[in-house]
Amino acid sequence: MARINIFNRPLTYLVCMLFSAFAAAQPKTEAPEVITLKDALTKALDRNWDIKISDKDIQKAEEQINEAYSNAYPSVAFSGQYTRNFKLPVLFIPPNNAFNPTSQTLVMEMGADNNYALGISVSQVIYSQKVNTAIKIAAEYADFSKTGSKATKQQVTLAVKKAFYGILLMKEMVKVSKEGFEVAKANYDNISSLYKQGVESEYNYLRAEVQLANTQPQLIQAENSFEMSKNGLKNLMAVDIKKPIEVQGEFVFQDVPDAFMDDSEQDATAKSALVTQLKIQESLLDKNITIERSEYYPTLALFGQYQWQAQDNTFKFGNYEWAKTLSAGLQLSYPIFDGFKRNARVEQAIIDKEKVILSRKKLEDGLKIQITQARMQMAEAKKRVAAQQKSIEQAEKALKIAQSRFKNGVGTQLELIDTQAALTSAQTNYAQAIYDFLIAKSDWEYAASVE
Repeated sequence: MARINIFNRPLTYLVCMLFSAFAAAQPKTEAPEVITLKDALTKALDRNWDIKISDKDIQKAEEQINEAYSNAYPSVAFSGQYTRNFKLPVLFIPPNNAFNPTSQTLVMEMGADNNYALGISVSQVIYSQKVNTAIKIAAEYADFSKTGSKATKQQVTLAVKKAFYGILLMKEMVKVSKEGFEVAKANYDNISSLYKQGVESEYNYLRAEVQLANTQPQLIQAENSFEMSKNGLKNLMAVDIKKPIEVQGEFVFQDVPDAFMDDSEQDATAKSALVTQLKIQESLLDKNITIERSEYYPTLALFGQYQWQAQDNTFKFGNYEWAKTLSAGLQLSYPIFDGFKRNARVEQAIIDKEKVILSRKKLEDGLKIQITQARMQMAEAKKRVAAQQKSIEQAEKALKIAQSRFKNGVGTQLELIDTQAALTSAQTNYAQAIYDFLIAKSDWEYAASVE
C-alpha cells in the first residue's frame, strides 16, 4: 500500500504553518534568577529604598556643614537703588543767620527728581559663640546621619534574613504537602483499583477519595504562600515584582556555640548603631544648650561699605557726577531683656537632652532583653528540632508498617491515614522549629550587632 504524505495536502500544510507562527509569537518565559542569602543581602544593601533615603540624609548633612561654615566667612552684598522724587525733599533754614538773614524760616528744595545709588557692603563676624558652636553641630550631625544609615542597613539586613528564611519555610511546606498528596494519591489509586476488582469496600474507597481531596487544597495553599513570600524579598531588594526568582539555600539546623555568643555579646550595646546614634544626639543637644546660652553673650561684627550716588534729570548717565563714599565700623549687639525667653529656651534644650539620655538607657535595656529572649528562643527551638527529628523517624517507620499491614490485609485504611497525618505533622513541626531557630538567631545577631 502506497504511503500518503500529509504535507502534500494544502489544508494540513496551512495549519502547520499557522501553528509554527503562533508558537514563535509566544513570549519567552524568563528564566528565574537564582538568589542565595548572600545575593539577597548584597542586592538589598545596594538597592533598598530605605537605604537610598538614608544616603540622601548623609548628603544633606554634608551640605549643612558647608552652610554652617558660611556664617564664619565674610558676607559681601551689592545693592542698587533708583528713587523718583515726585516732591523734592526740602531743607529748613532758620531765620536770622548768615544763610537766612530774614525773620522767617526759609524752605529750600534739594536734589533732583531722579536719584541713583549703588553700593558694595562687606560684613565679617568677629566673635559669635553661636557661629562656632553651629559649625561643631553640623560636623557631628554628619556623623549622626552616617550612624543612622548604618542602623538602617542593620534593620534591612534583619528584614532580608527573615524574608529569606520565610521563603525556605514555605518551600519546605510545599515539599511536605506534595509528599502527603502523593501518598494520598497512591493510596487512592490502590484502593480504587481494588474497589473496581470487588475486593475493597465502598467505605474505604470513599475514605481514600476524601483524603485525597483534603490534601490537594493544602498543597495549593502552600504553593501560593511560597510564591507570595517571594514578593516580600523582591520588595526589600527593590526588584521588579514580575521578575521570577528562585531562592537557593540550606534549610537546616546549625547550632551556634555558647562561647561564641558570650564573646559576641560583650559590649553589644556599645556596638549598636542605634545606641551610638543616641549618644551623638546627646552631644548635639549639649551643644544646642550652648547655642541657647550664647544669647546671653554679645555678637561683634566688622562692616564696611563703598557707595556711588548721583542725582540728575538729564538721563545722560555718562555725564553724571557720581559722589563716592566709603565707610567702615564695628557693630556690637547684646539683648538686654527679652521677657525671660532665653532662660526658657535654655531649659527646653536641657530637657531635650535629658529625654534622649533616658531613651538611650531604655534602648540599652531593651537590647539586653532582646539578646536574652533570642537566646532563650534559640534554645527552645533547638530542643524542638531534636524532638521532631526523632518524631519524623518514628512516623516514617510507623507509616511503612501501616502500609505493609494494609497491603497484607491486616491493617485498616484509617490506620494508614492516621500514620500519614502523623508524619506530615512531624515534618511540619520540624520545619517550623528550624525556621523559629533561624529567626531567633537573626534577632540575636541584630541585637548583639553581629555582622
